[in-house]
Amino acid sequence: MVDLKSTVATQWRYVTQIIHMIGWEKRTFEGIDTKTIKQGEFTKCKTKDGRLLMINTKNVLLVEVFPEKTDENTVDTVHKFNLKPDLYPEWSIRFL
Repeated sequence: MVDLKSTVATQWRYVTQIIHMIGWEKRTFEGIDTKTIKQGEFTKCKTKDGRLLMINTKNVLLVEVFPEKTDENTVDTVHKFNLKPDLYPEWSIRFL
């Protein structure tokens, strides 16, 4: 499988992600190492504490990404990615 390369990895090394799923359920994951993100039907990534996350992307509507305060993260912005633009066009990709 071809790695689609996460654009978050080009911005920061460690992030907190709030994942909004179908049904408006939200989950927050802290300490995600962006260098370990592999995208596919299940997006996989590791956290600083060694956990492996597997996220079924077909159930994800929106991902909020916040940089963590580390020496490797120097930018202090928030990115929101709309993964279902055909269903929710009002959630355009925003860079705050």
